Amino acid sequence: MEEINDDFNETDVVLVIGANDTVNPSSLEPDSPIAGMPVLHVWKAKQVIVMKRSMASGYADIVNPLFHLGNTKMLFGDASKTCDLLKEKLRQIFDEKK
Repeated sequence: MEEINDDFNETDVVLVIGANDTVNPSSLEPDSPIAGMPVLHVWKAKQVIVMKRSMASGYADIVNPLFHLGNTKMLFGDASKTCDLLKEKLRQIFDEKK
């Protein structure tokens, strides 16, 4: 995780699929229940899209402030189906440009 975290400052879009605690910036707060847990610093990217079924908390059962940041958009639903739809839409867009 440490290797990729350096790249997020230069990343345009991060697509987070079904993750919660592993992308929780609260891990950087010393008084957090997950303090010190290694996480992906996706919040440093220009845009973050999080795919989840709901706003439910993860295994640690704590709120994830990432979901409320200005550069984060939530995409609710079945991630597998949503990925398939996104892939098809991107394929259509790129096929039109040929």
